[in-house]
Amino acid sequence: MHPYPHRYAVSARGAAAGSVTVFGDGLPALDTAPPPQFGGPDGMWSPETLLAAAVADCLILSFRGVARAARFEWADLSVSVDAVLDRVAGQSRFVSFVTHATITLQKGGDRAVAEALLERAEQGCLVANSLSGTRSLKVTVFYV
Repeated sequence: MHPYPHRYAVSARGAAAGSVTVFGDGLPALDTAPPPQFGGPDGMWSPETLLAAAVADCLILSFRGVARAARFEWADLSVSVDAVLDRVAGQSRFVSFVTHATITLQKGGDRAVAEALLERAEQGCLVANSLSGTRSLKVTVFYV
């Protein structure tokens, strides 16, 4: 790992109408638009959906590290995030993030350890830690 602080430089470009394209060095360009709730089209990423996706992605990546350090075996992890945007004191802001993690373990895998490691990963997720909305984690465990 590189020493802190880490810097992430991205850019965006858009015209008076149409999509906005976001760029990052060495990354594919991504077209975005306002979400349908703000009059945007269906089927495109928006800043709001990208933020919720970042929370889900960060949990999986954080869990990988936590599980590796604990030498915990797991087969699959699927994460979805329900992010709620609301008006608070006259400003729109995300007020809550409910994260649903579904983990698949090999038969005989320890459910309690999986749940504890997921909780540790959620608490250590740097993206979620940067947000002011309330957070909760709901875990489902399956076995193969």
